[in-house]
Amino acid sequence: MPNPAPATPQRVNLRRPDIMAAVQAQVLSHYRSELVDRIRATGNVLSADQLTIKLAKEFGFCYGVERAIDLAYAARRAFPEQRIFLLGEIIHNPEVNDQIRALGIVSISPKPTDAELAGLQLTAEDVVLIPAFGTEVGTRQKLEASGCRLVDTTCGDVMSVWKRVRQYARENVTSIIHGKARHEETKATTSQATATGTGHYLVVYNLEETDYICDYIVRGGDKAALLEKFKGAYSEGFDPDRHLRAVGVANQTTMLRGETEEVQRRLQQAMIQKYGAAHLNQHFRFFDTICGATQDRQEALGKLLREPLDLLLVVGGYNSSNTSHLAEMGEARLPTYFIKNAGKMRSEALILHYNLHQQREVETRDWLPAGPVTVGITAGASCPNNLIEDVIRRLFELRGISVQQLLAN
Repeated sequence: MPNPAPATPQRVNLRRPDIMAAVQAQVLSHYRSELVDRIRATGNVLSADQLTIKLAKEFGFCYGVERAIDLAYAARRAFPEQRIFLLGEIIHNPEVNDQIRALGIVSISPKPTDAELAGLQLTAEDVVLIPAFGTEVGTRQKLEASGCRLVDTTCGDVMSVWKRVRQYARENVTSIIHGKARHEETKATTSQATATGTGHYLVVYNLEETDYICDYIVRGGDKAALLEKFKGAYSEGFDPDRHLRAVGVANQTTMLRGETEEVQRRLQQAMIQKYGAAHLNQHFRFFDTICGATQDRQEALGKLLREPLDLLLVVGGYNSSNTSHLAEMGEARLPTYFIKNAGKMRSEALILHYNLHQQREVETRDWLPAGPVTVGITAGASCPNNLIEDVIRRLFELRGISVQQLLAN
């Protein structure tokens, strides 16, 4: 008996006017902040009684995040009775993901096993959301085979990176991806690089790892040592002696722009040193795949950091890559506290914040100076404005100031 034809995935149009009008009102009620809007309209500064708050000119939700959230809310409105599942998290913000779960949307593994999918018993009536950072090719193929409805919220900037790495694979060029090998977006991108069965990739996290690869390109070295150092960060069958002869740079879209550009520059220089400038095009490719919103937020913070500030608060999910890079930028210049919500500011004498180096939440005492103080605030692309408002209100509250009375004056 012939095998049954694979199920056809159902494409769902959720951006109908009747659905989106209701969704917009619901999303605004959950995440908008009139206070933040007012501060933005008056120069991004709010001051009272020796406390000054300065907001970066660009922060918070980007278009890709807004679109992903809109589609999640729209899915629930369009399918009020059906089961809706989400691969992992819609974005990297715990409060937003709590709101999504409150809609009755169930989170499952970002990369469910065959056994997990079998346990779900997906049917054509079920809905599965693909998050903003995408999913691996194999996972998508399994979902499509189930015949369920797929709602794909993958960010357009992420898909632009996928297009580049697929092009590299077709040209027998190895993708060197600047990113975090375990991040969902990078996993999705690496799966695109190997989707044809012939492509290869290597993930480099920082400039130290980039220099290691550059040195190997130019001088060769211990293959076994390289493969051990980058274990888990390269494609199956990757051979540095063969697959580093022609490389193309791509990136996780939320990395620091300046660092990605330096990764590109160093690899380009290594290829020139190895093969000569006249042959560079045979051995090196590069396309700018940094997310525009990520770049805008990093540039806005750079400008804010040039102003007189006593400390910086960075607000967002601790597992948010773009938010962590904002915190890195701040740490290089002044006291910086990476918090996920206003509740972490326990008092003027105690704050709980995420330490990027220790990869855990820590306590710092006497963090808020007495007397005149200027606090800079920024937030990652996955942080809603209502959480920024909470932080602003809490800061003034610690100084005994009512924001409501302040705005009424």
